[in-house]
Amino acid sequence: MSDPTPLLEVIAVDADDARAAVAGGADRLELVSSMEYSGFDPSLETFEAIRAAVDVPLRVMVRRRDGFSAGGVQGVAELVHTAEALRRAGADEFVLGWLDPDGTVDVEAVRAVLDALGGAKWTFHKAIDTAPDRAAVYDAIRKMPGLDTVLTSGGFKASGDGTEVLRAEAERERELGGPRVLVGGGLTREALPGLRAAGLNAFHVGTAVRVSGTWDSPVDAEKVAVWRQQLG
Repeated sequence: MSDPTPLLEVIAVDADDARAAVAGGADRLELVSSMEYSGFDPSLETFEAIRAAVDVPLRVMVRRRDGFSAGGVQGVAELVHTAEALRRAGADEFVLGWLDPDGTVDVEAVRAVLDALGGAKWTFHKAIDTAPDRAAVYDAIRKMPGLDTVLTSGGFKASGDGTEVLRAEAERERELGGPRVLVGGGLTREALPGLRAAGLNAFHVGTAVRVSGTWDSPVDAEKVAVWRQQLG
């Protein structure tokens, strides 16, 4: 089987970001708000504005508090309400994931939200990078309905440092029919050759493609285009 075309996913917080990312060649967008907290769910108005602005797949964050706790019974109820509202607004791909205090997957919270999503595609996000047993996370989520992606740096601050972990996980999940590994977190263009040589083919970027390299500056279409050209 030939290697699939590399996926480039870009974080967008508004319609201007979305248009710039797509103009530069992004294949898919992750929609978030409040990046000072590593991303909460966007408002319905922001989702609708972005959906009207671009015609690429949109993965919408479902997350309402800092860290990776679902927030107990009340927190899960809020997450389900958010998921239902986004689904009604037309969102059909999502990003989510929570851990229990011991670092294992909060299966009850994840399943409660998945019930509201009705089989939609979704990414288990970087909660995995704080889990003490990464293999147990994959085992807990691999067969959950709709899961097709895990976003991870391999557990390192910089994704390039996690290349060997990412290689092993991507190979294992391909063999098991599990999710695609989406590399993200401290990702640089300098790390791409090594990651590509290791068989990784999906990449997620945020500040690396922003004008000033910070969250308070917009997505730069030219920077996205450089990443797109390097990935092919």
